[in-house]
Amino acid sequence: MKDLIRLLIQLQNLDSHILEKRAFIEKVPGRVHDVDEPLKLAKQDLEKMKQKTESLAKKKREKEQSLEEVNGKIAKMRARVSDIKTNKEYQAHLKEIEALEKEVSRVEEEILVGMEELDVGMKRQREKEQVLNEELAKMEVFKKQLDEEVREREKSLDSLKEDRSGVVSQLGPETYNLYRSLMQKGAGRAVTKAEDEICLGCNMNIPPQLFVEIRKNEEIIQCPQCRRILYYPED
Repeated sequence: MKDLIRLLIQLQNLDSHILEKRAFIEKVPGRVHDVDEPLKLAKQDLEKMKQKTESLAKKKREKEQSLEEVNGKIAKMRARVSDIKTNKEYQAHLKEIEALEKEVSRVEEEILVGMEELDVGMKRQREKEQVLNEELAKMEVFKKQLDEEVREREKSLDSLKEDRSGVVSQLGPETYNLYRSLMQKGAGRAVTKAEDEICLGCNMNIPPQLFVEIRKNEEIIQCPQCRRILYYPED
């Protein structure tokens, strides 16, 4: 295989590795976003649960305050019993106290129900906090691993770019400009194999006589269809 074709193949291999590693690094934000979605959902669920438990706790406090106020009224009314002069007033007074005591019973029942709901809510909140902590731990492990993979590829990119510069320095400007143009048009593939009279870049047939010349690997020959530089793989 002649040196020019060998250099182009080497350059193509280097660029393929470079593109692969760059693509991995560029996709990192998207991968983080995908993994971050369950974490966001866990945070939202926990926040909703916290709001619910806070609402239940607020209602419980309001009921307790209401109970305290009613008990205060009852205490004041009982203290006024000695001031009542007539039996009619006394009976009316007792009925009023009885009504307030029923109110106490009702509020106490509501407080008990509220306490049960609050206990259930707090339990569910703790469960959701555990889910969130698990998702946070997963995210931390994932990001750490991803950071390591990115660092490895960035380090490898530096080495690949250095090797690439060495290869490019051995190519003439005209050949390198052709290669760059084909890289842009060929979606990152400027040099490709030709086997069994077929271009493996576009899978189109190659004229038999042209394939004979390609097999020599002596000069730059482009595919009649996709214009990529063709070479014949040698063992």
